[in-house]
Amino acid sequence: MALIEAKAISKHHTGGSVAMNTVSLRIERGEFVAIVGPSGSGKSTLLNILGLLDRPSTGSLTLDGIDCTRLKANELARIRNSRIGFVFQSYHLLPKLSAAANVELPLVYAGVSAKSRQASASSALGAVGLAAKCDRLPSQLSGGEQQRVAIARAVVSKPIMLLADEPTGALDTASGRDVIGILHDLNAQGHTIVMVTHDRAIAGEASRILTMRDGCLTSAGQEPESAGQQPTAPSECVREHEVAG
Repeated sequence: MALIEAKAISKHHTGGSVAMNTVSLRIERGEFVAIVGPSGSGKSTLLNILGLLDRPSTGSLTLDGIDCTRLKANELARIRNSRIGFVFQSYHLLPKLSAAANVELPLVYAGVSAKSRQASASSALGAVGLAAKCDRLPSQLSGGEQQRVAIARAVVSKPIMLLADEPTGALDTASGRDVIGILHDLNAQGHTIVMVTHDRAIAGEASRILTMRDGCLTSAGQEPESAGQQPTAPSECVREHEVAG
């Protein structure tokens, strides 16, 4: 059974504009998948739907065997908080909390005891190479270090899937390589990773690449297009484009 199975999902905005049109895909457990495409292609919309941050207007979405399409908001929140970790381009760290306290937040919301969450946060920060900086505030950390704190926070609850939206977009090349290296390590440990990026070199680090354009899934090839080459535009949106790992 696939970890994620989406069938003919679309997203329509108020007023009738279409952000994503009839996309179907499967993501297997343990995959490292990159979603690429130009601005406005629908890749972030797709990621938000896969992460249960948004609902599709049509179609169905199954996560870990659970049909999420008709679940109530509180049920979606419970699944999202326990099974999905999120990493964003802008880190979203609370500025007045230490690195360790930021990492602990998901466990606080889950009602984990102080002793257990401190141990888990310490372990997660150690895994991203920041054990010695657990007491630092975000302002005392570099951009790359802040993103590593965000990754530690995303995995501290041991989710089944990690969603990363442009995780290297705000970083210099060296820091970006460090972040991708950590994602590879997490994937090797069994984490399923879905990453949105506009950078095809970064996408090439994934084991599979999905290409979106104009709200449609247009390609599920293993390799990115050559530098500077644009994907071929379909004559119309690909309907029920099945993508299997």
